[in-house]
Amino acid sequence: MEQLLYGAAYYDEYMPEERLEKDMAMLREANMNVIRIAESTWASEEPQNGVFDFTHVRRALEAAARAGIGVIVGTPTYAIPPWLAAEHPEILAVTEQGPGKYGARQNMDITSPAYLFHAERVIRRLMECVQEYDNVLGFQLDNETKHYHTAGPNVQKRFAAYLREKFGTLEELNREFGFNYWSNRVDSWENLPDVTGSINGSFRAEFEKFRRGLVTEFLQWQSGIVREYLKEGQFITHNFDYEWRGYSFGVQPDVNHKDAAGALTLAGCDIYHPTQEKLTGAEIAFGGDLCRSLKGENYLVLETEAQGHVNWTPFEGQLRLQAFSHLASGACGVMYWHWHSIHNSFETYWKGLLSHDMKPNEPYREACTVGADFYRLSEHLAGLKKKNRAAVLVSNEALTGLEMFRLPENVKYNDVVRLLYDALYELNVECDFLFPQDEDRLSQYDFIAVPALYSAPDSLLRALCAYVKNGGQLLATFKTGFSNEYLTVAHDSQPHLLTECFGVSYDQFTQPQGVTLTGDGMNLSGEERKVSAWMELLTPTTANVFARYGHPYWGKYAAITENSFGKGSAAYLGCMPQKAYLKAFLRRRLARAGLWREEQKAEFPVIIRSGENRLGKQVHYYFNYSMEAREQEYFHGHGTELLSGDLIAQGTSLTLEPWGFKIIEEG
Repeated sequence: MEQLLYGAAYYDEYMPEERLEKDMAMLREANMNVIRIAESTWASEEPQNGVFDFTHVRRALEAAARAGIGVIVGTPTYAIPPWLAAEHPEILAVTEQGPGKYGARQNMDITSPAYLFHAERVIRRLMECVQEYDNVLGFQLDNETKHYHTAGPNVQKRFAAYLREKFGTLEELNREFGFNYWSNRVDSWENLPDVTGSINGSFRAEFEKFRRGLVTEFLQWQSGIVREYLKEGQFITHNFDYEWRGYSFGVQPDVNHKDAAGALTLAGCDIYHPTQEKLTGAEIAFGGDLCRSLKGENYLVLETEAQGHVNWTPFEGQLRLQAFSHLASGACGVMYWHWHSIHNSFETYWKGLLSHDMKPNEPYREACTVGADFYRLSEHLAGLKKKNRAAVLVSNEALTGLEMFRLPENVKYNDVVRLLYDALYELNVECDFLFPQDEDRLSQYDFIAVPALYSAPDSLLRALCAYVKNGGQLLATFKTGFSNEYLTVAHDSQPHLLTECFGVSYDQFTQPQGVTLTGDGMNLSGEERKVSAWMELLTPTTANVFARYGHPYWGKYAAITENSFGKGSAAYLGCMPQKAYLKAFLRRRLARAGLWREEQKAEFPVIIRSGENRLGKQVHYYFNYSMEAREQEYFHGHGTELLSGDLIAQGTSLTLEPWGFKIIEEG
């Protein structure tokens, strides 16, 4: 894309009055050049079985075309109409909680033949409808697709066939899943138990992997239909979302984003985050880095908030800061959900860019400045490429494993992921993400962080060992290498296959009670030394002890170790430290990896993000995520501040206003 995309989801069907032309004029005034339509309105597009009405789709496309606005058309399959539920109640997913009821969105069985028949029909009719419009930029498949916990008899029948093909024999299945325990041993494929009632973690974890595969299959199926109608230059995208904790937080449990992204030509995502005093940029960076890593290319933010929740109403300047933060991670466009605020139904208080009176407001006026700058600076900011030297390895299987066998204090896999990622983010170390299928890409990075890789195939663990042996710098946390991909715990020394690499082993672990870290020589407070959730009692073999547990009994064990292995070095965190402690330890590890550079002289709330633009020039974003102005030295080569046009010399002191930023292009 030559031009940065900037826009919002737009639903003519939801409008309380006729205002299509007025809205298009307001969009143009804000230099918005794209809207997203159709993905939420199956009942309007097919009000009765086989009766199609694309009036609103055509109206939006034609009005957008007159205004010079591009359109992303979504397939309307994520919320079924009432008539379809009435005629085919079997479409509603049977989950672990029982049969579904109509009313909510995304509660269908995405494997249902009746659902797939009607979904394909409406997709094809919609695709036929929009063929004549030249302002269709691309298509969004479904919406935030997941498996919706479908677990009915038809799904479990497919799961049984999947297991039979994968394991071949019942003997192998019983052995791998430990079904001898509590008389769960399966005597025939017909007697495979209902997985929703099973207490066997391996069985349930494999079902989660299988259900994630259903999502990949579903998106590939939709992509295949859409590709039949695709014109040159049009893209296929999807808005992946993340684990939700009132905002976008971590790796999505119900979708393997890496696998599912194979259905797309352009990766996309939805990123929602706290604002006001809680705006840190961490969620924007995390979601963006994860999405960019799916295909190693620029990505599209299809949804983010303009106002959103009642406690997200942005301070002055935050809407600009947020929009440019997405670009700094490699986004090729930013779209709000949504244009206007809904006047009734479920999301009445999830506000769009316009409030309920639909008049220009503070967020809209600020969005106008964003749109103007996006338009003016696209040549310099679109297509930002990154070559990061650090990466974080994440795994759906590890996430599921720690759901099956939860850590104390309600600590989850994504808490460990975000602890590591956020510490690196606040130290201004930009990261890519790696996935288990990226074994052959480890050598591209000087430093790899591995949070709680509880479940992993032996091949991945051997690849990590080889990475260190060949000169890589590795940091792994507790619960790494504990079980194989089926949650079968290794019956050799822990961490499995990694004891030589890390130079440690352990056979005991416990929950810390008032334990601190000692012996490291770092100048940290008692609060910053506290250990939470989990501690492994490490016995070094070849490793150097960096820290021990401050405890009368556990003090003889190592807590954090470092080990030279081959040409590289591997550090192991046997416990969950405080973020301040982790950041202090990371400074040491990053220096060893050659990643302690000029940017690390700055630290949160000043965040620096960089990349190379299409002109072959380095672009550096200096952000201030705080309510106070900051003076920050400019570390990079002489250049031009793109927003103001000012010339900036290396060593210049940049004044960053509250929630402000500078963008410097070198050369």
